[in-house]
Amino acid sequence: MSAHLARRVLAELIGTALLVFFGAGSVVAAIIAGDGRLDYAGLGVIGLSFGLVIAIVWYAFSRTSGAHINPAVSIALASVRRFPWRDVPAYVVAQLVGAVLGALLIVAVYGRRATEIGGLGLTAMSPGAGYVKGVVAEALGTFLLLLAYLSLAVDRRAPPGSAGPAGFVIGFAVSAGMFVLGPITGGSLNPARTFGPYVVNSLFDGLTPWREFWVYVVGPVLGGVLAALGYVVVARRVREVPEEAPEGAEGAEGASEGRQVPPEDRPDRDGPDRDSSDRDSPVEHPRGDDGRG
Repeated sequence: MSAHLARRVLAELIGTALLVFFGAGSVVAAIIAGDGRLDYAGLGVIGLSFGLVIAIVWYAFSRTSGAHINPAVSIALASVRRFPWRDVPAYVVAQLVGAVLGALLIVAVYGRRATEIGGLGLTAMSPGAGYVKGVVAEALGTFLLLLAYLSLAVDRRAPPGSAGPAGFVIGFAVSAGMFVLGPITGGSLNPARTFGPYVVNSLFDGLTPWREFWVYVVGPVLGGVLAALGYVVVARRVREVPEEAPEGAEGAEGASEGRQVPPEDRPDRDGPDRDSSDRDSPVEHPRGDDGRG
């Protein structure tokens, strides 16, 4: 492993550990504060906690690793060639290890009580929800997360100044998913976020619904990949050209009105050496994933 990749992997490990400790840890805190009960107000506080910690991690590590802190994000970006597949295994392992470390930190702070009354903030489906509903719910939440990530952190056409609030928008996309999906699946949207508390809760003999774990893998990965593919297709870059070039106009730039034509239908102005699929795509590598650090 190169030193550059090792630095990025370490950023993913630390970021995911912070996500689980402050995110899943807020579930334990809410249950303790509620004398063993968790109502919707408590869920709102948990959602805000997740959103804030994701924003902070984004600002801290986005230029180093892209701040994926979620296997579904890494896989989704790789599926549209905006992240190298060769780095996906290292990122995913780091995210899973970081999640376990974050769950261990919850035990270090709250003790065994965290496993007994809060299950370390683990996610579980509500009674009667069903596996299909769980997969759909997790996919929809992760779809929203990837739309935020792609549009603000990856798309080269993001509005000027959007990099500033990007972390908060991405974080609160997760919060919004939790507000809606929390009563159904707990609103994980992240296989690592579920994996860490599951592993550590099992180590301390807590009740862990491992039979549901696949829902928290398939749902987020499916939703993330669909969001990435859909974004590339729907938000595809186009160029304005005139229906009929006015007299004296030199090309498309001389027309005030025109129709949108995909770039492959226009003459190649970028040179023959550039990959046309990258030229047409609205997305590029996230900051920190382009090899510059």
